[in-house]
Amino acid sequence: MESFRTEIKPDCVVDKIEYDSKIMFLGSCFATNIGEKFKNARLNCMVNPYGVIYNPMSVANTLNAIVSNRIYYSEDLHFQGEHWHSFYHHSSFSDRDKEICLQKINENNLAAHDYLKSCQYLFITFGTAWVYQWVENEEIVSNCHKYPAKDFNRYILNVEEIVSTYKKLLTELLVFNPKLKIVFTVSPVRHLKDGAHGNQISKATLLLAVDSIVEQFASCDYFPAYELLLDDLRDYRFYDVDMVHPNSTSVDYIWRKLESCFFSAKTLDYIKEMHKLVNAIGHRPYDSSSESHQIFLNKQIEKINYLKNKYPEVDFGSDLSYFKSKII
Repeated sequence: MESFRTEIKPDCVVDKIEYDSKIMFLGSCFATNIGEKFKNARLNCMVNPYGVIYNPMSVANTLNAIVSNRIYYSEDLHFQGEHWHSFYHHSSFSDRDKEICLQKINENNLAAHDYLKSCQYLFITFGTAWVYQWVENEEIVSNCHKYPAKDFNRYILNVEEIVSTYKKLLTELLVFNPKLKIVFTVSPVRHLKDGAHGNQISKATLLLAVDSIVEQFASCDYFPAYELLLDDLRDYRFYDVDMVHPNSTSVDYIWRKLESCFFSAKTLDYIKEMHKLVNAIGHRPYDSSSESHQIFLNKQIEKINYLKNKYPEVDFGSDLSYFKSKII
């Protein structure tokens, strides 16, 4: 027996992500983890503009609001704990001042609308099939903002609900941006509030729904992040201390698999160059006035000028300013 593990080799896409592609991430905290890897690689991306979203219906509501460039009004906010909140947004949008809260929400939504309009890739990560429904109007919320449990109905979605919602949504989304490629993933993070079996039922619902959606839309693909952690790595040493979330080692492993499937050769080369640049910026000399460090700084400036010619679409202005400011 040559291998003592089940290695998963995801299918590679035809339309690769280029170094200047625009990519949006929506969904659970796992979407944030992977989105941050893209940011660290100096790729052009927008990660969870409304904050972390766990269930498919809240993701759909967010996308509908972004596509339609929805304007939020005072009646969309709720007052709790001395702050105004939106049930569709993360608490970072909340504020003591209602108008400031609305301003942050609407400015952010306009930016997301403009970004998604010219996006090449959208990654959607579902975390759970369980939803919270606000009792007053029966709308599914993204964030309960510590409201009492009695104010919500909690139930699990079924496959048909998710698929029918996304058939309509994706049809409209692809009219809004016909060139958009959509990648679905299911978060490997376990939600154990309803026990291990309840988590499995939830994840199975998401997997079945995603499979049906991808089958019906040529612009959609599936990336097996869930399977990579649960079936490929399959060991607690790849989990964080809470034994629920993937640790940095497993996130790095999933990232490398994603790299090999989605990135063009030029993008992979670009990422290597960016890692070197980021490491150079992070370098802390023993003596910043030494001749050797000044030579190092000038070499970095030369390198950035080379990168500016090689990747003209990328703005290296802040990097150049950083190294120039250190020269004595």
